[in-house]
Amino acid sequence: MKITGKRYLDYSSFIKLNFGERVQKISLDIGFSCPNRDGSKGFGGCTYCNNNTFNPDYCEPQKSVKQQLEQGIEFFSRKGKNNKYLAYFQAYTNTYSDFESLKKLYDEALSVPKVVGLVIGTRPDCISEEIINYLDELSKNYFISLEFGVESTNEKTLLEVNRCHTFEDTKATYKLCKNKGFHLGAHIILGLPGETKQDLLQHAFELSKLPIATLKLHHLQIVKNSVMAVEYNRNPEKFKLFTAQEYIDFITEFISIIRPDIIIERFISEAPPNLLIAPKWGRLKNFEIVAKIDKKLIEKNTWQGKKYVNQPC
Repeated sequence: MKITGKRYLDYSSFIKLNFGERVQKISLDIGFSCPNRDGSKGFGGCTYCNNNTFNPDYCEPQKSVKQQLEQGIEFFSRKGKNNKYLAYFQAYTNTYSDFESLKKLYDEALSVPKVVGLVIGTRPDCISEEIINYLDELSKNYFISLEFGVESTNEKTLLEVNRCHTFEDTKATYKLCKNKGFHLGAHIILGLPGETKQDLLQHAFELSKLPIATLKLHHLQIVKNSVMAVEYNRNPEKFKLFTAQEYIDFITEFISIIRPDIIIERFISEAPPNLLIAPKWGRLKNFEIVAKIDKKLIEKNTWQGKKYVNQPC
């Protein structure tokens, strides 16, 4: 891609084009739950989930949004590279409350100096037109990104991982959010139990039909204190976990199908070593995996969207 110097649209280049400089996300945990945890739709949560796998130390729900942001800004300011920050409502379902409570939390985040926008992670079955319209209004003055956990486009898989919503729900929600002023994102897990390679590649076709600006990808990881950890212990043969090399090779094929204007925000997620059960890729870090993906794309002479075919929604 001429704009980024890479063979795909990368998120850091997208942010620099928008802001003219690096902008750091600061993760927040506001103590919300999910409808498949509290009994509203189910119990136990998604079988793969343990939210402690991605919450930083300063991210504690007993602290206010302002406190978490100020501590996060202090933490990243030590490195001296950031003047602007995005408040990242990350843990669990961050639109799962009444409108007035959510508005108060979002406004509190935007009142903190140097915070220039919001990134809100949520589920496609936990959004209302009232919230959508409010975020649309905020987007006139701030950078607003609304990310939905798609996780799989396969209905059978969503049922088996206790997601408690369907891909049809997901598509309907994106339709509601289409043509608003905020950015739309999607998150998907590659390698959930029972999914074949063809199923995984089908995700790329289906995701490309959605009105998304950004996409987060990562391979399935089995983490401690999740339902899936118990399933893995009982029936490891049910799981076909990627090796690092298999994943690198697969990703280059996957993104060749992805719509060429979607920004790839993440290729992998790295669970803390003390929580990760499998797969274990040794000492490979995220940036090393990305470098290997970049190299493999060159070796295969492929790029994002090379095999993309425009399909009706």
